[in-house]
Amino acid sequence: MKASKGTRTKTRSLLSKKPRARGLSPITKGFQEFEEGAKVNIIIDPSVHKGMPFSRFHGLTGVVVGQRGAAYEVNVYDGNKLKMVVARPEHLKRNEC
Repeated sequence: MKASKGTRTKTRSLLSKKPRARGLSPITKGFQEFEEGAKVNIIIDPSVHKGMPFSRFHGLTGVVVGQRGAAYEVNVYDGNKLKMVVARPEHLKRNEC
C-alpha cells in the first residue's frame, strides 16, 4: 500500500495541543495586526485549518514583508535560502526579542 503524502503527514506530535489547551483558540488571535518589518514566530495552531503554513516552517522566526488578503507574507530562512510563507494571523506570534 502506498502511504499518503498530504500536507499534514508526519505531524502527529508537531500539530497536537497539550490536553488543557485543546479546542478552539481565542478569537482575538485572528484579529492580530502586524506592521511591515515586524519580527514574528510561526507557531501553527492546529485547530485553525485555514491559512495554515507548511509544517516545515513551524517554530521559525521571520519578518513580515506584506499582506495578502487576510494573511501576511513572512520571509523566513530555510537553511540558507530565503522563502516567503503566507500565513493567517492565527498562526503568527509577535517576537519579543
